Parts: sequence; structure tokens; C-alpha cells
Amino acid sequence: MTHSTGSGQAPLATSGRAEGWVRYRRDTFSLDVAWSVASGEVLSLYGPSGSGKSTTLRLIAGLLRPREGRIVVGDDEVFNGERAVWVSPHRRRVGYMPQQYGLFPHLSVYRNVAFGLSGGDKGDKTRRVMEVLGQLRVEDLAERYPAQISAGQQQRVALARALAPQPRLLLLDEPFSALDQELRVQLRGELKGVAAQVGIPMIVVTHDWADVLSLSDRVLALDQGKVVADGPPLELFERPSAEVLSRLTEVENVFAGRVTSLDRAAGVMSCDLGGVSLAVPFVALEAGATVRVGVRAGDILLATEPPKGLSARNVIAGKVVTVEGRRFETEVLVDCGRRFRVEVTPGAVESLGIAPGREVWLVIKSNSCFLIE
Repeated sequence: MTHSTGSGQAPLATSGRAEGWVRYRRDTFSLDVAWSVASGEVLSLYGPSGSGKSTTLRLIAGLLRPREGRIVVGDDEVFNGERAVWVSPHRRRVGYMPQQYGLFPHLSVYRNVAFGLSGGDKGDKTRRVMEVLGQLRVEDLAERYPAQISAGQQQRVALARALAPQPRLLLLDEPFSALDQELRVQLRGELKGVAAQVGIPMIVVTHDWADVLSLSDRVLALDQGKVVADGPPLELFERPSAEVLSRLTEVENVFAGRVTSLDRAAGVMSCDLGGVSLAVPFVALEAGATVRVGVRAGDILLATEPPKGLSARNVIAGKVVTVEGRRFETEVLVDCGRRFRVEVTPGAVESLGIAPGREVWLVIKSNSCFLIE
């Protein structure tokens, strides 16, 4: 169910923040997390399944009760374990959108969005519903039912329902999980625009590092119920010491660039990453558009001779800079004009004679690349 946990239509504050810390235990799982998010800021909770991301969101919304901690939304303390403060979910003025959107199948789009509104006269309610539907460009769907609209439209409607009561904080649990890559790219930008327009704090749960990089102002990375990294996503990603974060993201290569050409029929487009051209999956952008492209180190093949007869679209010559053993893998840093991190086995390093200064070729399938923005 999509919970709109606001109870009225009080004017939306132009500034505010949400912050707190909680400890929670369920069976053998323990969660200990602190957060803060400013007005208009997007904070991502990132990490693998079972790390505590969705649990944190439900604790903030009031759908679960912490063992101890303190939660503040705007100017109001909605939970304090020491002082026995507990504000019920429907009084917190927190908009909450769960992973599956939870639209009522028997209600029209209009009635789904109106569901969380109470008080006020009918005209005020109608104006608010149509205002938020218009903000998300789905006002023409007001009389349709969820089964009659696309996944992307359902996401917009669910977001409209969370925003309709004018919450002081918006919580989104895996908002892009049901969408294909092209729609994800489009809706990431729209959601970022909504955050700036409504000017409220937003916390987004995701296990996709591409979502984090393209959407977030800040990221809390969780692992096994603990915060392992906190800060601007690119800054965290670029820290050489962020070994835990690198393991969680599994995206060792992120490059800024621009689109140079598009081939819809072939399903690819070419991107200039600053001296390196890379074919990536097609997205409906224009030539010249700025992008960020991610490639996992384990998705790159390494050859010591120019490869032939391959289906892979990207074959890039380079030179080995460093070879570094890491547990059961070896990371090879290759300079191709841009530096790529490549993951190979220790046996491959020995059999291929990979060493600093060695000329090599990277083989990268286009569908191993993904567009971050």
C-alpha cells in the first residue's frame, strides 16, 4: 500500500530537515543508523539486500517502532525513546511510497491520489489532486485505473499520492525497481526535479549505484545494519580508501562524457569519455548530451594480443599501469586515455604475463556498460 502519512493540507514549509538515529533489532538482525537530510536535498540509503535500508525507512515513517533513538521531522520530535515520545504514522506528515507503489486497483487515478487527503472542502481537495497530477504530467489519466496505465505512469501516480498531503518529508523505497533502463534514466531526472520544486527533504532507498550517482546529493551506504560510508556519492566513490564502498557498489569505473552518435536500430549509442569512445545501450538522448557511464571491473576482459572475431563492440588498446592483488582477485589498472580498473584472477595475471608497462586490449560488451545520467 502507498501510505500518505500526512493528515491534512497545511501549507508546505519552505525549509526544514529531517534527522535522527535509531537502534532496532529483529531476530538476529540489528540496525544502528543515524541520518540527516536538509530541505530540497535527496539522501540515498544504499546497500545490498538485508542491509537495513527499507527497515530504516519504515522506522522513520512510524510503521516500525525502534528499540531506542530519536527521530525529528521538521520542527517536531516524532520519536524519542528516552522521553517516551511516539507520534503515530498518520500524524507525522511523512509521504511514504513503497517498492511496489501499492495503488488501489479498484480506485481511479484521481481517487488513489485523493485517498490520503482529509479535511477541507471538496473543491480544495479536487484542486490539490489535479495540481499534483499536473506537476507530474499525468492529469490526463485521472479517470483511468492502475491496470490501464504503464509502469512509469503508475510510479508518477504513486508519487503524486505521497505528495498530495504536502508532507514535510518524502520517503521512497526502491522507486525504479520495476522500470527498464531507459525509463529509469528519464524518471531519475524527473524525481530530482520534483525534489527541487517541492523543496522538502527526500530519502530514497536503492541497491543500484547508478540511481545513487544520478539522483543523490548525499548517500548513506549500509552494510549489515551499519553505516559504512556517508557523504556526496562521487566524493565517496573516488576515495582510494573506500574499499567497503567499492565492494558494495561493484562499479569500479565511472566516466563523465557526452553522446556522439545514436543507432536505435542497433540498440547502441557512442559516447566520448574524453579520448575514449565507448558503445553503450541506446537511450533516447540527443547527440551532445552529457552522460556518466559505469562499467564494472569484473565485466571487462583483458587480452594481450589484438582480439578478432568478437561480438563485443568495444575493443580498446591500453597499457598496464599497476597490478594489485586483492583477496581472491587481482585489480589491473589500464591506461587507455582514461584509466580503467579491470578484475582478473591471479592465474590470468601469471599466464598472460600481465605487468606494469605491458600493452593490452580491453574487451567490453556494450550491454555491460550502463548509463548513470
